[in-house]
Amino acid sequence: MANKALAKRQKLTIRIEPAQKALKPRNHVALAAKQRVGGPHQKSVSGQRQELKRLLKTKLSEPEEQ
Repeated sequence: MANKALAKRQKLTIRIEPAQKALKPRNHVALAAKQRVGGPHQKSVSGQRQELKRLLKTKLSEPEEQ
């Protein structure tokens, strides 16, 4: 425990009163749009390298056809 001073004091708690919750109805459309995040457009360099490594391993493990 690095900070022993915090252990001796009372912890700070934030209470939300019921009147604060019912101020405004939430905009569910905006909330859904905010939670939606875009993914990466391309694989990272390390991901590309790992994929090439896997492909090479599978090619080397396949039996040769003659």
